[in-house]
Amino acid sequence: MLKADIEKRIANSGVMAIVRVETIERGIEIAEGCLDGGVDVLEISYTLPNAGEIIQALDGRFRDRLLIGAGTVLDSETARLAMLAGAKFIIAPNLSKQVARICNRYRIPYAPGCATISEMVQALELGASFVKAFPISNFYGPSLVSIVKTPIPHMPVIASGGVTLDHLSAWIEHGVDCVGIGGLLTKGSKAEISENAKQIREIVLNARNKMK
Repeated sequence: MLKADIEKRIANSGVMAIVRVETIERGIEIAEGCLDGGVDVLEISYTLPNAGEIIQALDGRFRDRLLIGAGTVLDSETARLAMLAGAKFIIAPNLSKQVARICNRYRIPYAPGCATISEMVQALELGASFVKAFPISNFYGPSLVSIVKTPIPHMPVIASGGVTLDHLSAWIEHGVDCVGIGGLLTKGSKAEISENAKQIREIVLNARNKMK
């Protein structure tokens, strides 16, 4: 899959499940619940040592039905291991020139965590596909996106943290490109995850239709 196609799929989805899971079996259950509800983009966090195994298993099982990336990637070594496991994009809580360089080398989208406009602009200069508003999305809320995009309209923003069903539509209406959601898409049974995914997708689609 080409880098531009991956970027487009992330933006079109508008939702990314942030997954921290200890077993492949639970990873499959979460993935199936998300897919049943219409969410097909998953970030597997490298906060757990088996993240590469989870990525490889999900990529092998679901193929193009699921777009799987690696999260909490702090260094270029982890980034390369994630790519070899099958990760199609790289997400991080920090901005790293080394990670940006290796992602550019292998044509993999990179979304580093940025807390200031200066960091965000630097991320774009380093070739980032998106900037992850982290941890500031928790503190500033949906208006953060329109504030950033007023001086820099082309800034591609992923919100991570602080997104709930109650104000998900506000994030979309303020122009966020994608939202990362954890608990709603990773906790509970497969049926519960599926139901939450359906609600989330419906909110995203309705909010985007209102903006047309």
